[in-house]
Amino acid sequence: MEQTAAKPQNVQITQTTPVVQVVVPAAAPVAPKDDKLKQLQDSILSANVPQMVMVCIGYALDLRSSDIHLEPLKNRIRIRYRIDGVLRQIVEYPPNLHPAVVSRIKIMSNLKIDEQRLPQDGRADVTTGEGKEMDLRISTLPTVNGEKVVMRIQDKSRKIPDLPALGISGISLRNLQEALEAPNGIIINTGPTGSGKTTTLYSCLMRLNTNDVNILTIEDPVEIQLDGLNQSQVHPDIDFNFASGMRSALRQDPDIIMVGEIRDKETANTAIEASLTGHLVLSTLHTNSAVESLTRLINMGIQPYLITSTIELIIAQRLVRKLCDNCKKPTQTGPELLELVKKALSGLHVEGEIDKNLVEKLQFFEAVGCEKCGKIGYYGRLGLYEVLRMNNELRKLIAEGATTMQIQEAAQNGGMVTLEQAGIIRALEGLTTLDEVYRVANKTE
Repeated sequence: MEQTAAKPQNVQITQTTPVVQVVVPAAAPVAPKDDKLKQLQDSILSANVPQMVMVCIGYALDLRSSDIHLEPLKNRIRIRYRIDGVLRQIVEYPPNLHPAVVSRIKIMSNLKIDEQRLPQDGRADVTTGEGKEMDLRISTLPTVNGEKVVMRIQDKSRKIPDLPALGISGISLRNLQEALEAPNGIIINTGPTGSGKTTTLYSCLMRLNTNDVNILTIEDPVEIQLDGLNQSQVHPDIDFNFASGMRSALRQDPDIIMVGEIRDKETANTAIEASLTGHLVLSTLHTNSAVESLTRLINMGIQPYLITSTIELIIAQRLVRKLCDNCKKPTQTGPELLELVKKALSGLHVEGEIDKNLVEKLQFFEAVGCEKCGKIGYYGRLGLYEVLRMNNELRKLIAEGATTMQIQEAAQNGGMVTLEQAGIIRALEGLTTLDEVYRVANKTE
């Protein structure tokens, strides 16, 4: 693309994140880590749009970012990275450079350059200088100040962690392992967007992926390609959706089917049909807790007797930021918060789920910030898991039309660890903070 933009005058560049080890795209020379951010700044000052875009993407990958936001404001354009689930501002550049930047990204992702009134979605493949391949999902949105661009990064070289590495442990891990060994049934994973549901399902599929089973997936989109799986992407514009994909998958002699999301009654009924005919089905649902997933299915119009005969296990999950091991320190917890913690732990009916010494001390930690974590106090993320394993008592309550609270109480009495309890356990172990736990989990009432 021609670089016709004039060199901007009086450019204000704001640095709000530390410089770390560089992973530079093949189009640019590898820079020392102390020069990485400077290279991005220099490309802005010189209006070198192609280099600016590629360095911006490479820098984001190196900072473990999941998304890049290019946001037009009134008098400036800011670039923000979502790192460990939190947006962090990186630099700003002048508005007169933005049309060329957007056009460059549109060319990379085969979008219409001259269409600025409608949102567009596309994708692009990028290979870094170190040979790392990444898939960019690109979305543009018209705003009053210009087009906003969000690029979601999917690192193709990233390995799927095993279930314990994701944060599943104790009775939750045992129940999930038993459900994965079942010959048929439905395993549902629930949580908000960006809570790691797809990664958890991929981790489950990795355990199931052997030469003697046929695994099919229906996804939107296919985020990570796994060897040994037959992965298909839906195309709603030609009526190839989750429901029709499931019906087609059933004609492919499958043993295990993973469908990206149960969005409607038709998809739910097809999943139930697959389960009743001897298949193991994995899918996701958007609800706030494991028990609320049962209510959601009933509201879709699924009969309770079908739910009790097919649902094997429901997972609710959230992601919290992990404390930096290099700078975390013990902290004093207020009496009100301690009472809340004690109340939550009193409902934990599982022996050996947490070290008794930790319960006696009730010592928590706080984020401090150092060079290693970029003065944030957190580095990486950890999953909190609430795993409900179906049993005869729960089946009876569902069939009798029991309330959500009654089912929740029975599930906890049967050994289910709630999201709040799982978070408190991780906080006592020094892996996260109570602030992070209660940012994503409901407090005990």
